[in-house]
Amino acid sequence: MAKDSVSSLLTSVDELFTIQEERDIAKRETVMDIPLAEISDFPNHPFKVTVDEKMLEMADSVKRYGVLVPAIVRPKQNGGYEMIAGHRRKKASELAQRPTLNCIVRDLTDDEAIIIMVDSNLQREVILPSEKAYAYKMKLDAMKRQGQRTDLTLSPMATKLDSAAELGKQSGESRDQVFRYMRLTNLIPELLDMVDENKIALRPAVELSYLAEKEQRLLYEEIGYSDCTPSHAQAIKMRKFAEQGQLNAEVISSIMQEEKPNQKEQFRMPREKISKYFPAGTPAEKIEDTIIKALELYRRRQRDMER
Repeated sequence: MAKDSVSSLLTSVDELFTIQEERDIAKRETVMDIPLAEISDFPNHPFKVTVDEKMLEMADSVKRYGVLVPAIVRPKQNGGYEMIAGHRRKKASELAQRPTLNCIVRDLTDDEAIIIMVDSNLQREVILPSEKAYAYKMKLDAMKRQGQRTDLTLSPMATKLDSAAELGKQSGESRDQVFRYMRLTNLIPELLDMVDENKIALRPAVELSYLAEKEQRLLYEEIGYSDCTPSHAQAIKMRKFAEQGQLNAEVISSIMQEEKPNQKEQFRMPREKISKYFPAGTPAEKIEDTIIKALELYRRRQRDMER
């Protein structure tokens, strides 16, 4: 081989390894203090960041000692960074009036970022059903994209079941439970909030998730009127009527009036009879409190008249 050819080959090989070395360096993690203004939230972040008592305690800790565990971010194409794990630490830093946040900068694909974001938040002590619902859905979709198979005999449903089973194993829950939580993403926000507030249990909520949006809104109105939520059996009954195209306001009201096991006797009054005394949109709880106070006042006056 000619000397020039050998030299050219060595140069090409050297350039190849130089490019690979640059890629390796680019993928290495770096730890740095980043201005909070340069860190944007993760798109469609499913975990709520609320300023509650625990957040205020965290902010006080950050103010005294700083952030002890760095957040994880990834660089954005157009500059700045995207938060992967550390939304609560970022909020606590804002409350503590700290201008920067100690972060690990990691080069991640979209699916890698989703999986890390979900996994880091699932370690929290308290996780709302709605948070699990959207987090499981995001992670399952990412796992399916990462594990797509070329075997044409494998159906999409089989792949989905395998991924859900793996996700459940990682999260300490069954495959079926993972699917139950993901069904909650089909609820209207008002009903999903009631699940988070423990006013509607998971099993009936899953059945209600099969109702159309219009049917769910009719149910939400009826919950406000009757001041009670559907049992699992009632939710199943509503789903069956919906599948037959027969679920309407009257049917929902009839089902909701059915007596539940161990249900205490309640006095109900049609809302239209008292709605003129309250502004539109007044919560049922506030209406009840106002009526009770009015009755207490009426009773005191009656006693005064009898004296």
